[in-house]
Amino acid sequence: MEQRSIRIRGARTNNLDGLDLDLPRSTLVTVVGVSGSGKSSLVFDTIAAEAGHQVNETYPPFTRNRLPRWTRPDVERLDGLSPVVVIDQRRLGGNARSTVGTITDAWTYLRLLFSRVAQPYVGESNHFSFNDPLGMCPTCSGLGEVVVPAVEEFLDLDRSLAGGAIRLPGFGNGGYWFRQYADIGSFDASTPLREWTPHEREALLHGGPAAARLGTRPPADYEGVVERFERIYLHTSDTVSDRKRETIERFTRSQTCPDCGGERLNPDSRAARLLDRTIGEMSRLEVTELLDVVRAVDDPTVAPVVAELAERLGAMVTIGLGYLHLGRATSTLSGGEAQRIKTVKHLGSSLIEMLYVFDEPTVGLHPHDVGSMVELLTRLRDKGNSVLVVEHDPAVMAASDQVVEIGPGAGGEGGRLVFQGTYAELTTADTPTGDALSTQQPLTTDPREPTGWLRVDDATRNNLDHVTVDVPCGVLTALTGVAGSGKSSLAMELVGQHGAIVVDQKAVATSRRSTPTTYTGIAAPIRRLFAKTNGVPASLFSANSDGACPDCRGLGVRYTDLAFMDGQETVCETCHGRRFKNEVLQHTVDGLSIADLDDLPITEALKRLDDKAVRRGLEHLDAVGLGYLRLGQSLSTLSGGEAQRVKIAKELRETAVPTTYVLDEPTTGLHLRDIGTLLGVLDALLDQGHTVVVIEHNLDVIRRADWVIDLGPGPGRHGGRVLFKGPVAQLRGTVTAEALGLGS
Repeated sequence: MEQRSIRIRGARTNNLDGLDLDLPRSTLVTVVGVSGSGKSSLVFDTIAAEAGHQVNETYPPFTRNRLPRWTRPDVERLDGLSPVVVIDQRRLGGNARSTVGTITDAWTYLRLLFSRVAQPYVGESNHFSFNDPLGMCPTCSGLGEVVVPAVEEFLDLDRSLAGGAIRLPGFGNGGYWFRQYADIGSFDASTPLREWTPHEREALLHGGPAAARLGTRPPADYEGVVERFERIYLHTSDTVSDRKRETIERFTRSQTCPDCGGERLNPDSRAARLLDRTIGEMSRLEVTELLDVVRAVDDPTVAPVVAELAERLGAMVTIGLGYLHLGRATSTLSGGEAQRIKTVKHLGSSLIEMLYVFDEPTVGLHPHDVGSMVELLTRLRDKGNSVLVVEHDPAVMAASDQVVEIGPGAGGEGGRLVFQGTYAELTTADTPTGDALSTQQPLTTDPREPTGWLRVDDATRNNLDHVTVDVPCGVLTALTGVAGSGKSSLAMELVGQHGAIVVDQKAVATSRRSTPTTYTGIAAPIRRLFAKTNGVPASLFSANSDGACPDCRGLGVRYTDLAFMDGQETVCETCHGRRFKNEVLQHTVDGLSIADLDDLPITEALKRLDDKAVRRGLEHLDAVGLGYLRLGQSLSTLSGGEAQRVKIAKELRETAVPTTYVLDEPTTGLHLRDIGTLLGVLDALLDQGHTVVVIEHNLDVIRRADWVIDLGPGPGRHGGRVLFKGPVAQLRGTVTAEALGLGS
C-alpha cells in the first residue's frame, strides 16, 4: 500500500524554485538548510498557509473575517493536507493581565478548584478571577501593580526654586504653579534645595505636618508638589495628550499594589485557603511544586478538576518549564519559553491527523534540556499527527523520521531540494548541513587577556541569589546554564549597573516600507548614483516622491476592501508591482533599473554598485551573514535572529567608543555553517576594543568564548548561583561542561 504523503508540486513561494516534494504523513520531519534557503517559505508560507486558508474557507464569511488570514502560496498543486496548528516563536501578548496561568488555562482550573472546596466559601470561580470585577482587587483593578509618583525624580537639589529645582513641566520660574511655592513666603526661592532643612523639603513635596512647622505657614489650600502632580496627572479622567503621557512615563513608576501585595484579588478571595494555602500562594509556587500540591487534593467531588489541572501542569514540567509559576506575566517570557507554553494545550488534545508546524523549538534550551522538547515532538507524532519542524539542532534531526534539506544557498541560490532521507544518511551527504555536521569549532585554549573588569554586585533580580561576579572587559564572555538558571537576569543586572547596550531580537521595523536600503541609509546615495549616471533629478528615483506610480502611490499593490469578506490585495496593474513610473525604469546603472535593485541581494549589490557610500552601508550586513537579503525586502519579514544581526551590523558600522554589548542568543535562526561567520563578527567587535557578553546555548560559540560564567545548577529557585567563572577550557563539573565533553 502506498504511503500517504503531503504532495507539493511546483512550489514557487518567495525563492522556492518550482519545488516538487513528497512528505510522509504521521511522521516527524525536520526541514533544514542555510539561512534564507527557503525552509520557512516551504513549511510556513506554502504548506501551513494553504492548510490554514482551506480550513478558514469552511467557515461562513462573518466567521472568516475574525480568523487569522493566510496569504495563499504560489504552488501548482498541494495535496494531502490536514488542519494546521502553527507553534511559532512570536512572543505572547504584552497584556498586563496575561499570565502563565491564564494562557495555559491552568488558572481556570485552579480557581474552579478553590471555588468548590476552599474555605471559607467565597463564591463561584469568577470570584477568583482578577479579570472579573467580582474577584479583582479594587485598588489595582486586578493588575497587581499601581502607578505611583517617582518622587525621587521630582527635584534637582543642586538648584533653587528660581533656578528650576522642580523638574516637572509647568513648574518653572514665572509659571502659575511655580508661584504657588515661590511667592507664598514659606520657602527661600533663591537657595539651592540641598541647603534647605529636611522638613522644608518634606513640606515642599508633601505638605502636611511638615508644612505646619515652617516659619511662615502656607495658605490653607496649599498642595505639596506630589499631591498637585497626582491631581493633575494621575487623578484625571480626560483624554491624555501625548505630552501628558510623556510626563507620566518620566515621573512615575510601577510598584506592587499595597493592598493585595501583587496577588491581584480582593480581600475575600485572598483569604480562602485550600490545603492551608491561598490561591495567591499557590500561584507563586513553581509548577513542579504546585503539581505535587494539587495531586494531594483527594476530595472526590473535584477529582475531574484535579485531573485536568494536573495534566496541564505535568505537560509544562515535561517540556522543561517546571521552573515557572502561574503568576508569571507572559510578557516576561522569552520567545522559546512562549513557544513551549503554546504546546501545552495540544498535549491533552484528542484530535489526531493534525499537522503541527514548529519554528526552531529548541531556541532557549540548553543541550541538557533538548531531550524534553524531542519527547514532546515524538508524543505528538505518536498520537497520529504529522509534525513538521524547521530546526538547526542536530539532536532534533537525529530524532526525526526524515530530514529534508532546502538549498544549497540562500535567496536565488536556494529554493531547491538538495537532500531527503534519514539523519544517518545526512551526516555523510555532500550538502551544507551534511558538511557542517562533521565539523565543530575548536576549544579556546589561549584566551584574550581582559582589559579591565565590570563588577555585578549583590544581584537579586528574579532568581539570582545575591550574586556578585566580575565580568571581564575586552573579551568574549558566554553566560551559560540551563533555561531559567538566571542568565538573562544576570545580563540585565550588567545592563542596569554598568549601562551595557542590549542587542536583542525585537523587530527592527514595523513599516512595510522599511528595507535594508532605508535602514542602512543608502537610499539617498543610490538615488544620487542614478541621477548622476542618467543626468536627471534624484527625486525621480524615490517611490515616495516624483517617481512613484500614480495608481498605487509607490506601494506596488492595490488594496480593495470587501466589507465582511477578506480584503483583497492585488499587484498594481499599472506598474506590475515595480512601484515606479514606466519612464523612470528606462534609466539604468550597470543595466539595472531602480526597481531591479529591490530584487538584488546585498551580496550582488556590493559587486555591481560602484559607489563608496552604498558599499559602506551594505558591507556590514554582508559581514554578519545577511548578504542574501534583498535590498527591497521589508524588514518586518525578518526573523528574530535576523533582526538581531541587522542591529549588530549597525553597531559595527557606527560605534567607535569602547562599549559593552549584551547579545541574547545571537545564533537563533543560524545554520551550523554560519556560526563561524557570526563568531567572526563578534571578533570584529572585540578587535575594535568593545566588550561582548552573549547569553548562549550553542556549543560552538561557548567553545570559542574567552571567559564563561555558568549559572545553575537548575532552573528557577534551583538556580541563580554562579557555578563556574573562568576560561572555557577549565570548565568542569556542570551540565554545560558535560555537553562540551569537558568531563568532571
